[in-house]
Amino acid sequence: MAKKVIHFKKDCISCGACEAISPEFWKLEESGIAQLIGATEVGDHWELIIEKESSIEANKEAADVCPVNIIHVKDIKDDE
Repeated sequence: MAKKVIHFKKDCISCGACEAISPEFWKLEESGIAQLIGATEVGDHWELIIEKESSIEANKEAADVCPVNIIHVKDIKDDE
């Protein structure tokens, strides 16, 4: 089942934990703020739809290591 990765980029503290654990989805911009690669800005956050189980797990790991809890992986129906 597809999931939605939600990133509250404005609250990023530039620690780089997400990029370290999941560099295929996360990178630090020149400003030091984490960017969810391929995400679209939606209101006050960024979103990316993912389907592969390995992609879901990689982003769950990124969410788990984020010290400010600004990365979330949710069922798509949760937010619609």
